Amino acid sequence: MTASTTSLTTSLQAPQAPLRSTRDSFWTRIAAELAEAIGSGVYPPGQRLPSEHALAEQFGVNRHTIRRSLASLCSQGLVRITQGSGTYVEDFAVDLVLGKRTRHQQGLAQAGLRGSLVVLQAQTTRATAALAKALQVPARSPLLALRVRGDAEGQPLHISERYFPLPRFENLAAVVRETGSITAGFTAHGVADYTRRESRITAELPNAEVAAQLRQPTSRPVLQVESLNVDLEGTPIEWARAWFAGDRVKLTIDHNEHT
Repeated sequence: MTASTTSLTTSLQAPQAPLRSTRDSFWTRIAAELAEAIGSGVYPPGQRLPSEHALAEQFGVNRHTIRRSLASLCSQGLVRITQGSGTYVEDFAVDLVLGKRTRHQQGLAQAGLRGSLVVLQAQTTRATAALAKALQVPARSPLLALRVRGDAEGQPLHISERYFPLPRFENLAAVVRETGSITAGFTAHGVADYTRRESRITAELPNAEVAAQLRQPTSRPVLQVESLNVDLEGTPIEWARAWFAGDRVKLTIDHNEHT
């Protein structure tokens, strides 16, 4: 739904009379009215809300009250606040399919979006007991550890920690940096195809680092997915833990053998 600037700024009315309660009642009521306007399409996805000054005048309150209202909407995942630019309605929620052949770029393409993987960090580490068991390698074997951000249309969708056996995938980080694709990295190392053996999904609150990289508050839940990929011989080639922005991603489990 679209609307002109004039209709947007006049569609919400200021409270008809002062509330006989605490100041908190003002910001919660304003947040509720803005949330209702977002839900009804007055402010469509991607729309910038009126400025703090304009909203303060509209509702007859000070800018501090408006800031509290907007912060509440942000914590609910309804808007994002961009420093120096304004407050915008969250503009999409991507439905990503977790199947036997889960691929980041392919999943986004099916949703009509473009995206890539960005390598934030690459280093060699030693396999813990848990990683050694998952990847079927001896404990303390060398592993390539990547920290990766998955983007779509300029928005971060997930942050992940990924582990690959060495020396089999010794140049994988360079390929992923160049192509933005884990699949391309596998192909360059002789893995023509691979499948997802398992995915485990939980909901949790992110730590400060994950929240910052996903550009969201720590109070907003994320979906954590632990996964194991294997080559066509059934040999484990990657174990990963990913944190998905809960307000931007919906995960669908597809049990189709060919997905």
